[in-house]
Amino acid sequence: MKPIVFTKLSVMMLLEYFVWGAWYVTLGKYMKTVLHTDDVDVGKTFGALAIATMISPFFVGMVADRYFAAQRIMGVLHLLGAAVLFFAIQVTDKDVFYYVILFYSLLYTPTIALSNSIVFHQITDPGRQFPWIRVFGTVGWILSGLLIGYLALEESAITMPATFQIAAAASALLGVISFIMPHTPPKGKAAKSSAFSALGGEALVLFKDKAYLVFFIAAILVCIPLSFYYGFANIFLDEVGMKKAAGEMTWGQVSEAIFILAIPFLFYSIGVKRMLLLGMAAWILRYLLFAYGNVDANLWMLYAGIVLHGICYDFFFVTGYMYTEKKAGEKIKSAAQGLFTFATYGLGMFIGTWFSGLTTDYYSVGKVHDWKSIWFVPAYIAVAVVLYFILFFKEKSEIKQSS
Repeated sequence: MKPIVFTKLSVMMLLEYFVWGAWYVTLGKYMKTVLHTDDVDVGKTFGALAIATMISPFFVGMVADRYFAAQRIMGVLHLLGAAVLFFAIQVTDKDVFYYVILFYSLLYTPTIALSNSIVFHQITDPGRQFPWIRVFGTVGWILSGLLIGYLALEESAITMPATFQIAAAASALLGVISFIMPHTPPKGKAAKSSAFSALGGEALVLFKDKAYLVFFIAAILVCIPLSFYYGFANIFLDEVGMKKAAGEMTWGQVSEAIFILAIPFLFYSIGVKRMLLLGMAAWILRYLLFAYGNVDANLWMLYAGIVLHGICYDFFFVTGYMYTEKKAGEKIKSAAQGLFTFATYGLGMFIGTWFSGLTTDYYSVGKVHDWKSIWFVPAYIAVAVVLYFILFFKEKSEIKQSS
């Protein structure tokens, strides 16, 4: 790959995830501080991204991939997204704000798949080349958190709208840059375009394998604890007194980047079941650390809970994608990955964001949260998922790839 192509693709990935991290991490704090919403509304609004994740495969698979060059449609979506993000901070009604975020999410989520398509069209060895480009996405997320923390934008209702302005500016920049990305032509009318195909329907055959079905159900359920972290960790850390919480939370992404390097080795050395169990067990430990952590003697617990993100996410979700690809084989691997994404970041996160909002609101009196009780709930759910997985997941140590 030419250095100029690598540079373009890396910058694209960096901005793609910088945009996401800039508004998403502090969304809950923004809603509570600026719009004065309750926790149910926060959970509902985080669920907008999950709804968009379930809808975006139709757009990418049935429209964008067939009729438009990927880099051009990505550019248009990011330019429109920038305008919507600028508009979002003008909204003062919480119900209108929800629909603005839903509309923006419908514009943004297809760009994740489109950015991957652009990269995969250019590389010759995905196993070796893609991680080196994708890691810039993690760098982008980290930079957005550090910038927000350094500028102390989450400190007050006056400064919080700037998080959306930063995301909008980055989205506009990426929209312009997208038009000079390497050309990724449309697949044409011959490409499969049914709703069944767009959602990865061909991969349903994997459910004949009991081990994979058990894993698939566990993946949906573990998204409930995940939703608590995405929706309320930033609010929690701010309320207990951690300074520049958005910036400190980037230690989770640093951890994610480090642990992902260990996955290829561990996947075959300790086996998929142990890796998945480690990932789920880390969720239990994280929420216990949050439940008992504070900014005084137990400050280390808060940081440990953040740093555990690498194991929580990588050892379950990244391993899950690898496990899915190995089980699916070449013929249906794309469909299988689409189905897994739909079930986790779509259905699982939709259930999780709704439930986390209700739970957090239930353990709140006025503006005071009973965080210890709140964090016990996802911990208990993670325990239940671990027990279910131990009892029913029976996979051979060597995964035989489907033909």
